[in-house]
Amino acid sequence: MQIGISLSGGGAKGIAHLGILQAFEEADIKISHIVGVSAGAIAGAFYAAGYKPRHILKFFSSNQILQFFRPSFGFSGLLDMEKTYTVYRVFFPDDNFATLNIPITIAATELHQGRLVYFNEGEIIKPIQASSCLPIIFKPVRIGAYYYVDGGTLDNLPHKPLEHCDFTIGVHINPLGYLSGMNVKEILERTFHLGAIANIPERMKKFDFFIEPPQLGNFNVYDVTKLKEMYHVGYEYAKHLIPELLKKMEKVESKRKIEGEWGWKETPE
Repeated sequence: MQIGISLSGGGAKGIAHLGILQAFEEADIKISHIVGVSAGAIAGAFYAAGYKPRHILKFFSSNQILQFFRPSFGFSGLLDMEKTYTVYRVFFPDDNFATLNIPITIAATELHQGRLVYFNEGEIIKPIQASSCLPIIFKPVRIGAYYYVDGGTLDNLPHKPLEHCDFTIGVHINPLGYLSGMNVKEILERTFHLGAIANIPERMKKFDFFIEPPQLGNFNVYDVTKLKEMYHVGYEYAKHLIPELLKKMEKVESKRKIEGEWGWKETPE
């Protein structure tokens, strides 16, 4: 059975994706295809490259990558992602989708035409940077002749690249939490958050199984000091859902075999 998984954006909360993938590994659930956006693109790319969830957690918990974000006080944004290329190159030495263990599609928003673009071949580092490029906070990332920003701007839980899969899992790690303050930073974050989750209720219907750990609503997208806690939340929540997930997968697989062997398909009444 081809199992596809979509990993949403959510800033630092994206670390919860790794906890969920760890629970899947322990249950011997093998992912066939990944589609990631923003933080989900980062977590998904590392996992697709063969790095174990706990090892990825250890790397990001050290905050090594944060030093590579250099200030760029130009009109088009505050921070520049250019130096993150150095650290990504260590983990993706070939900088190519073709070298990954698991196929992954990365979604980013192309600014000029306002369209969602899927990357799944050629260089991988630039698409990772583009997909996680939060507007206003970071300068747009240029790929070819176009400029890109965070894929979650248009679709924070893509399903289309997984349409060929037999079973699809949607993982949304950015549920709406309580707004504690009203300063400029918090209002900006909440505004972007509201836009990013607006289509989630509709998107979740497209997946065979949907995962959204409610406890993640208690964390901030900038909570880089609480990565281990968020990883644990994702892990425990997914572990709790494993029996239900396996049951749903078995049901879908049985139906698929019947349709394949007998040419029978369920028709609406």
